[in-house]
Amino acid sequence: MPETEVLIIGGGPAGSTLARALRQAGKDVAIMDKAIFPRDKVCAGWVTPAVMQELEIDPEDYARDHVLQPIHGFRTGRIGQPLVQSDFPGEPASYGIRRIEFDHYLLQRCGAQLMMGETFSSMKRMAGGWLVNDSIRAELVVGAGGHFCPVARLIGAKRSRETAVAAQEIEFEMSTQQMADCPVDGQRPELFFTPDLKGYGWIFRKGKYLNIGLGREDKHKLSGHVEQFCQYLAQIGRIPRDLPGKFKGHAYLLYPHATRPLIGDNVMLIGDAAGLAYAQSGEGIRPAVESALLAVQVIHNCRGDYAMDRLRPYVDKLEERFGARQPKAKAVKTGKRVQRARQMLAGMLLKSRWFSRNLLIRRWFLHEQDRPLPASTIHVS
Repeated sequence: MPETEVLIIGGGPAGSTLARALRQAGKDVAIMDKAIFPRDKVCAGWVTPAVMQELEIDPEDYARDHVLQPIHGFRTGRIGQPLVQSDFPGEPASYGIRRIEFDHYLLQRCGAQLMMGETFSSMKRMAGGWLVNDSIRAELVVGAGGHFCPVARLIGAKRSRETAVAAQEIEFEMSTQQMADCPVDGQRPELFFTPDLKGYGWIFRKGKYLNIGLGREDKHKLSGHVEQFCQYLAQIGRIPRDLPGKFKGHAYLLYPHATRPLIGDNVMLIGDAAGLAYAQSGEGIRPAVESALLAVQVIHNCRGDYAMDRLRPYVDKLEERFGARQPKAKAVKTGKRVQRARQMLAGMLLKSRWFSRNLLIRRWFLHEQDRPLPASTIHVS
């Protein structure tokens, strides 16, 4: 019967980052994923220099064999209004990646035993850990399978009670003619906030690839919102009228309002499985990577004893890094006049170059105020 000290369910950035760090610490690690990599992944796909630093990726080296679109600015505004351009000269403010490439790259270098194409089906308690799929013994099981991670469900996640952000997007390779006609500047992704401020859409060009999508906190009639957004973009000449393929959907939880447990005896959650996306932007890659780097410290200090109390410092580290969750906070109901006033104020702010550059982009989207976790986090002894 196969045995491993740590079994990670999910081979995305969170899972592969944790696996690499644990392998460097001398742990026996395996990753299980129902997909066979490289696999397509729905995601807008941008990562900040902080993420590249935390992952110890040399951008020049990565760009030799993979798409890496330098970003030097953003164009932002509300749907139907002129966009405000914020430029960041010098080193790239962010990078565009294709998740099909990025995730595979991280997985291949992690050094863990890979169980690809194997679906997680069960997890049963046994002395000193878990028996997974009635065949694999593991002392610690880590759920890293995204919002719908089965490990999260088994330790108490109630998706029916969670308010998730829902998004739909498409990424495709443009034809020669589409590339020539495309007015979108790859160095400046375009963000379009919805009139009700419950979400935003985007256009992001990565060399010969174009990514289009929209996400909302209110998933009601999401497909209709996406269709209207694409019609608007086509009318103003930003995207082709006939898009190849279909939009794909995904969901994620914003960290402050996530309610799912993060740990249990011999089990923990990282990345989107834990519900860690930034509240303002919905970005999940950096929180996923950082949750893995924080988890490895705790796992190492457990010295093989993965009882819940021994894993509890992981929750403390997350709160220290991302703030306290507020799962019981109730939304304050406001009247239509207050809502209209807020929307008018937001409309004015989104027209401000100072607000767009310094708060919207630098603070809420790029999180420049948050220093990267030190690379030494990975190299525990």
